[in-house]
Amino acid sequence: MLQKVATTGVDLNNVYDQTLRRIKEQKGDRSRLGMEVLMWVSHAQRPLRIDELCYALAVEMEATDLDLEDIRPQDTVLGSCLGLVVVDKATSTVRLIHYTVQEYLSRPKILPDAHNTLAQSCLAYLNYDLIKRLQANEVPNLGDMPFLEYSSLYWGGHAKMELSDPAKTFALKLLSRYDSHVSSILLFNKIWGHLFPPDTTRRFLGLHCASCLGIDKIVAALIEMEGCNINQRDCMGYTPLMWAARQGNQGTVTLLLARDDIDPDNLDNDGRTSLWWASENGHEGVVRLLLARDDVNPDMPDHYGGTPLLQASFGGHEGVVRILLAREDVNHDKPDDNNQAPLWGASYSGHEGVARLLLARGDVNTNRCGLSGKTPLWWSAGNGHEDMVRLLLGRDDVDPDKPDFDGRTPLWGASCGGHEEVVRLLLARDEVNPDKLSNSGETPLLKACVEGHEGVARLLLTRDEVNPDKPDNHGRTPLWGASRKGHEGVVRLLLARDDVNPDKPDNSGQTPLGIASEHSHSNIVALLQPRTTPLSSTD
Repeated sequence: MLQKVATTGVDLNNVYDQTLRRIKEQKGDRSRLGMEVLMWVSHAQRPLRIDELCYALAVEMEATDLDLEDIRPQDTVLGSCLGLVVVDKATSTVRLIHYTVQEYLSRPKILPDAHNTLAQSCLAYLNYDLIKRLQANEVPNLGDMPFLEYSSLYWGGHAKMELSDPAKTFALKLLSRYDSHVSSILLFNKIWGHLFPPDTTRRFLGLHCASCLGIDKIVAALIEMEGCNINQRDCMGYTPLMWAARQGNQGTVTLLLARDDIDPDNLDNDGRTSLWWASENGHEGVVRLLLARDDVNPDMPDHYGGTPLLQASFGGHEGVVRILLAREDVNHDKPDDNNQAPLWGASYSGHEGVARLLLARGDVNTNRCGLSGKTPLWWSAGNGHEDMVRLLLGRDDVDPDKPDFDGRTPLWGASCGGHEEVVRLLLARDEVNPDKLSNSGETPLLKACVEGHEGVARLLLTRDEVNPDKPDNHGRTPLWGASRKGHEGVVRLLLARDDVNPDKPDNSGQTPLGIASEHSHSNIVALLQPRTTPLSSTD
């Protein structure tokens, strides 16, 4: 019905105005219920299941526990909205009937103070006696407490947008014993994306939580409390400042740095500072705040040798890289314990802009080998970063054929990945050997054929120096490898050559036909049946 109305030129705002008026005119508490349902569905930070919604609606701000009799039936909840809210059958979540309803309800005057109301409801629930009695070292069955997960994970998001004094009071009450509250382990695991041992959160305190979430009003209140240890480390060694820097909460960082007792260069369990975390995540504003301090080391490596600049380069955070390179006390070519320097990080990830900034310094080791012996060019080629390859090949000091510790060249890496344009760029260089063997005897052609990269194989076969029948240390030729993997196009390409022996066995005596048969590649078997003439690639 609404879809039809939306395409007839009818003023939808007028339609929704009338519907909202009818919702408010309902008898009893259905009017209030309908508006609360719309508030939750339109302002929740993720889609709610219907049971979550029913429990959320039963929360009373002044109560000390949830009254199960206040949980309304699903039909009553949905019916109170006069058709504007439905349950999505595909996801089992509650949603508005049409996207234009969301646009309408997002207007400021329709549902004023929505986020504050939702934050207060979440916090009131988390302060219920039943929830406080739960053991923080074990997560209960969330099916029995449908609203626990949402309230634990998302109260902060609502509070960051709007926070009244009553909601602030609820928040401070929760955070005063946060390390022993079940919601702390739910949030902690959500942040990290995996489960931690139950006792892990015992040192994840209220100030850590508020700093992580970036709720400045609550942070300001907590740091003024008597006995507050502003440099308290949690189980990961994170201080409140580290949490705020990692999350990019610039306002919180400003509040914490204003304290005389702050140590802005504290180390976590891995030797990482607040600046390291801000650089890793590309938070330019936070990086500037920290670098304005004389007691922050801009080049402090972690326990693995990774500096803030290396992390910013790896992540492609060009703005942060610019800021760090402006410092004379930052070593722009400092490698980590695996001999991987900032240029390596930028090349590995394909961040050309960062690489240009680093190369502009003039004294960067462009051929520095990392742990596996791979140079910045090798990683750029192997990962298919065409623009980065062009940039590095434009340098006179780059060795375009430098192999890694396994004897694999950048061309080998590009061939393995099937990166045709990168292969073209490398083959255009006279210094590149297109048929160079790795330590295991694999040529770029053999690897391309094994991986089924027909386009790369065609490019390599245009070179006279490339032997299309060269075996590796196990006696396996390009045809043998393609036959084993069932790459029909590559097999046809090789069989069209006069200089390929279609019956050449490996060191164990297995022929291409035999290996194709063993792996049930019937199409390859048919191609490899004894022939008197070379096979055309178009046959």
